[in-house]
Amino acid sequence: MSIYPVRRFLLAVAVTICIPLVYLCAAGTPSASNLPDFTNLVDKVGPAVINIHTVTHAQKQGLTSPPLGLEDSDMSEFFRRFFGIPLPQQQEKPDSSHGGDGKSADPSDSEQSSGVGSGFILSSNGYVMTNAHVVHDADTIYVTLTDKREFKAKLIGVDERTDVALVKINAENLPTVMISDSNKVRVGEWVVAIGSPFGLENTVTAGIVSAKGRDTGDYLPFIQTDVAVNPGNSGGPLINMRGEVIGINSQIYSRTGGYMGISFAIPIDEAMRVADQLKVNGRVIRGRIGVAIIEVTKEVSDALGLAKVKGVLVSSVERNSPADNAGVQPGDIILKFNGRNVDTTTDLPRMVGETKPGIRATLTIWRKGKTKNLLVFIAEMQPDMTMKVKTSRPAPAHERTFNQLGLAISNLSPEQLKLMHLKGGVQIDELYGPGTRTGLQRGDIILRIGDTDVLDTKQFELLIRQLDSKKSIALLVRRGDNTQFIPVRPPAEPVQK
Repeated sequence: MSIYPVRRFLLAVAVTICIPLVYLCAAGTPSASNLPDFTNLVDKVGPAVINIHTVTHAQKQGLTSPPLGLEDSDMSEFFRRFFGIPLPQQQEKPDSSHGGDGKSADPSDSEQSSGVGSGFILSSNGYVMTNAHVVHDADTIYVTLTDKREFKAKLIGVDERTDVALVKINAENLPTVMISDSNKVRVGEWVVAIGSPFGLENTVTAGIVSAKGRDTGDYLPFIQTDVAVNPGNSGGPLINMRGEVIGINSQIYSRTGGYMGISFAIPIDEAMRVADQLKVNGRVIRGRIGVAIIEVTKEVSDALGLAKVKGVLVSSVERNSPADNAGVQPGDIILKFNGRNVDTTTDLPRMVGETKPGIRATLTIWRKGKTKNLLVFIAEMQPDMTMKVKTSRPAPAHERTFNQLGLAISNLSPEQLKLMHLKGGVQIDELYGPGTRTGLQRGDIILRIGDTDVLDTKQFELLIRQLDSKKSIALLVRRGDNTQFIPVRPPAEPVQK
């Protein structure tokens, strides 16, 4: 029997399978028509984006000339901003930097320093938003429009906490931007930045939103993008595909001083709230309750019996503050503020800051396995205050004995208890064996084991003998001015030394 018919059959089957695959591959291949077109967006928004040039009178002392080939003011600004002055001697490079600006020595006059940045027009009568670090300490601010008109701007107000500033130029019938709702921003959507990197005005870069609510340790959660942002872009708008401003380009993450694929923008909703107050008051009025907070980890959450990781841990409470008067204690976990969930360490400062001083608010806290509501009166924001705490000297070496956790402890003196406003607690004098692997430190003061307050060394030793070696327990520890929970798992065998 001939095998040719079989070959022809197999060939026909292969062709039948491949033809649909060709169509599928062709349909999935991106074409030029499927890529975003930014031209209309730039035509629409571009005229409302401005260049900012600042001049500051500086002391001659400490200023040095940039290396040969870097005399250009924009490049000098770049290296001053990211590497510091004096340029030749400064070696350290910051990991996270502003996306531009600052002040650097003018080659023609060592008593003048200049900076460059960006901004955008909010109103047709000349209100302009930018970053606070663009205009900070500037003696003169110049705004240049896309039609090359230049104006001397008046500084209306600066808020360093959010890095937002508002300036005003004397002009009318100006082009303006449209403001979006930054809460509607979606991760993965296309966005565009327009600004003046290195003084190159009206430069357009594009990318996508990489993440939302990115906590960088600042007052606000940022919008993270992969849009190219460099020195001079600071203060410029981050724009969605509808031509609306969703944020202010403010920072970059960098190990070199230049763009490395990660940039951050201030959400426009937060920036507008600040700008509105700057316009009316020239400053931002914020609420405060007087607590220091830290993150709640999964280990601490499990040890305390929380159903999931949530809230923020109160590490310290300012004496006679609204929180202190309301009964908030170190070790409390704040779950909600006025019914709104507190999920990150930036949520609570923002929620309290947005609340008008004099208003009564409700804090929902977790304490010793139970939720509790506390009423707190919001005060006006003041400079931070810290408590200085003295710790007693560790006991002499020959007197130390180590307990089951590998800790040598001692009682607090009456003077210490009074100074720190404590009713009890024990101090760690030394650590040995498993104690050195717990995260505890010499000088720490243990205030609570789980939900039980620690009174003295005798009670503490009794409590730890009852611990289950198969379960972690949370120790409430005071370290310096701050209080935190440290999860500890007791060893199966007693410590011997």
